[in-house]
Amino acid sequence: MLKFLRQNFRWIIGGFTLTFFSSFGQTYFISISISEWREIFDLSHGEFGRFYMFATLASAACLPFLGKLIDFIPAHKLIVMVIPILSAAAILAGIAPSLWVLIIAIFLLRLFGQGLMSHIALTTTGRWFSAERGRAISLVILGHQGGEASMPLVFSMVAIIYGYQAGWFFGALLLLIVALPISLWAYSAPREPQNSDISSSFSEKKIHNWTRKEVMSDPIFWILLTGALAPGFIGTIIFYHQNYLTEINEWPPQIFVKSLVALSTMTVIFTLISGAIVNKFGSRILLPYFLIPLVIACFLLTIKGPAIIVSGVMIFLGISYGISWTLFGSLWPEIYGTKYLGSIRSITISAVVIATAAGPGITGTLIDAGISLQKQMNYIAIYCLIALLAMVASNLFLHKRIYKED
Repeated sequence: MLKFLRQNFRWIIGGFTLTFFSSFGQTYFISISISEWREIFDLSHGEFGRFYMFATLASAACLPFLGKLIDFIPAHKLIVMVIPILSAAAILAGIAPSLWVLIIAIFLLRLFGQGLMSHIALTTTGRWFSAERGRAISLVILGHQGGEASMPLVFSMVAIIYGYQAGWFFGALLLLIVALPISLWAYSAPREPQNSDISSSFSEKKIHNWTRKEVMSDPIFWILLTGALAPGFIGTIIFYHQNYLTEINEWPPQIFVKSLVALSTMTVIFTLISGAIVNKFGSRILLPYFLIPLVIACFLLTIKGPAIIVSGVMIFLGISYGISWTLFGSLWPEIYGTKYLGSIRSITISAVVIATAAGPGITGTLIDAGISLQKQMNYIAIYCLIALLAMVASNLFLHKRIYKED
């Protein structure tokens, strides 16, 4: 591991930086300011959820067009565009003189933060590494966990002392003076796969480079995507409604922020474990185990009990995150090739963003209609179980297809 890091530090730290600072577009970060925004603009849970869904869906609609640029434009040139716009979006979120300005800010945060920052990092890593793809992706993805564990806490501390607006301004500054120079330095020299990468990689056995059109006509892709959406969909619902869950369960304030350490710890552990498994056996061996801890997390949230439940939810959510992020970072290039990886990943990320948009909007509307989130979690758990069975079947067909191609 240390030798690998020394040899590839530049590209690993570049991807890590992008995933770390994608925090500004993630729901777990944006949701910290929801109470202030709802109070300022006099919005209910459902009303804000619908506006949030609208902004996120708009960002998802843009991702297939902007995401494919990574197939034709060098990563460092895209970074020069993406990070400054994300910084400007953070400033807009802080000032937000009107509701529509806030919606535009959320749209930009979701598109350039959650969407493109992660997309650039994972697409370039998936393309630049072959035999060590699982290990490289697992290390790059640790930026997500680092962001989850630290950025909400930093924001909360700044907000407590200076107000939530100062937290957004501080974040905008960090993007420009830390994220931009590091990622530019790292990605200004693309990595060329070494001979050992190519010769020892089981996953590159004459894999046909699928175009985006071919992938979208593949039924197996859509079945796999159905399961891939679950962690983001469920995690977004939980973090978005953290204030609601805290109120109805009479849990201590900031319980979710404090529990992020448990989430990040488990995610880191299972990200590294999954990376080692992917390197040795390939990505498909992990299908569909990442859904099992999600089912447990959903059922835990149906229980009205002590605050320790939140820690349990975060632990199982972290296990699922760790497995799924490594899995789907390496699965797409393994089964569809790397030539059009940016175009393919832009579809998957767009779908994930749509799922994260639908979650708060749908659940918030149902809460306003009198259907508690605890009751909704029962049905979400059933969805996970159905997706699990579908992925088991699709994996069998995928196994036959890959070996038939060989």
